Amino acid sequence: MSFEVDYYALGLRIRSAREKKHLTQEQLGELCSLSTAHIGHIERGTRTPSVDTVCAVAKALDISLDALLLDSFDDKDVLVHLSSVLKDKDPEKVRRFLAMITAMAEKIDEI
Repeated sequence: MSFEVDYYALGLRIRSAREKKHLTQEQLGELCSLSTAHIGHIERGTRTPSVDTVCAVAKALDISLDALLLDSFDDKDVLVHLSSVLKDKDPEKVRRFLAMITAMAEKIDEI
């Protein structure tokens, strides 16, 4: 089995995760001990990050390595990710959101 990292897609996933956390490239760089320019290169896919760098970025963004590298989630990762996204939201809005998701899930076979 062969695996090749798509560094452009990796950069897009890092940028998306960074923006969801409301971090600037500079702030992410500080969390990872990297320069703002280096973060920019990684996000554009013009620089190949080391394994250590990808691990540091994943940790800083509170995202799993497989989500960054493969853009895939297992069931546990989806729940952890959803929990982290909703943790600071208004509890009543979260309840309504979960009710909508539940209703959609019940009809998923009809979609």
